Amino acid sequence: MPEGHTIHRLAAALTELYGGQALRVSSPQGRFAAGAALLDGQVLLEAQAHGKHLFTAFAPRADVPVGDGSVAWLRIHLGLYGSWTFDGDSRFTAPHAIGAPRRRVGERGEHALRGGGGSALAGLAGGAEDADGGAGHGGGASGARPGAWVPPEPRGAVRLRLLGEHGVADLTGPNACEVLDAEGVAAVRRRLGPDPLRADGEREAFVASAKARRKAIGELLMDQSVLAGAGNIYRAETLFRCGISPFRAGNRVSRERLRAVWDDLVPLMEYGVATGFITTVDLDDVPSPLPEDDPEAARWYVYHRTGRPCLRCGTPIAEREVSGRRLFWCPACQRA
Repeated sequence: MPEGHTIHRLAAALTELYGGQALRVSSPQGRFAAGAALLDGQVLLEAQAHGKHLFTAFAPRADVPVGDGSVAWLRIHLGLYGSWTFDGDSRFTAPHAIGAPRRRVGERGEHALRGGGGSALAGLAGGAEDADGGAGHGGGASGARPGAWVPPEPRGAVRLRLLGEHGVADLTGPNACEVLDAEGVAAVRRRLGPDPLRADGEREAFVASAKARRKAIGELLMDQSVLAGAGNIYRAETLFRCGISPFRAGNRVSRERLRAVWDDLVPLMEYGVATGFITTVDLDDVPSPLPEDDPEAARWYVYHRTGRPCLRCGTPIAEREVSGRRLFWCPACQRA
């Protein structure tokens, strides 16, 4: 499942690609036909993320305030199998895809359209045009010039299609796809913990919630009602970086150390938003030369490094299944 930084990248992309435009909204698959009809012809005002939930605001006109009662909110949760794919002409700058399936562990699952002028997301660059100046493969119809771009036929079970003047975004396989009013959005957000990537994310709310529970901190960091957005990689890496055993009960972790977890996650996740990658290893800890059989040592301290030596103490990294997810940690560095 994509971690929170991916959804924040997606929100930024949709806002940049479609903000202020009246869109054609449809459900080629048919399962979201009623919702699509409500949004068809509406203007996309902005998209925002809270944890792993995407909220996109639509209104009749571009000058409608986001807080106005006429705003309709599209809520999407990608879950394990959801994915967005994009296509467009040379004026449509977008990643090719965001979301599942991942081709390799930890891959960001996105790359720029070759025919586009780069990407709406930092960290991606578009490819060159073909020899006669037309858009290359991925920029719409093969070999077509920008003005000749036509939307491709939907591929697979497309739940939702957003079509603008210069490009299209198709959603397949989401866990949730629904239209809500403002109260509906508020109700969803009340179920979520604070998000380290949001300006309204409250560190002390996370601290109080984790401190009040007896469940292991390694499980609490995956509980979206405690902390919204962190997934398996961020959970493992920040606990290592803060020297906290993943099996220590939340109510036995000091407030100071819980604050350290939040303060560590903020820049790590912000880097993920900026680049599309989760990279947590400090440069001073990257082995030189990098072992050929341990490429993750340049990116992660413990995640997917079972049996490999800890980058700080040399102890073999341990792994255990907890609540159906693989948990990684250093038994020496994370005793407390």
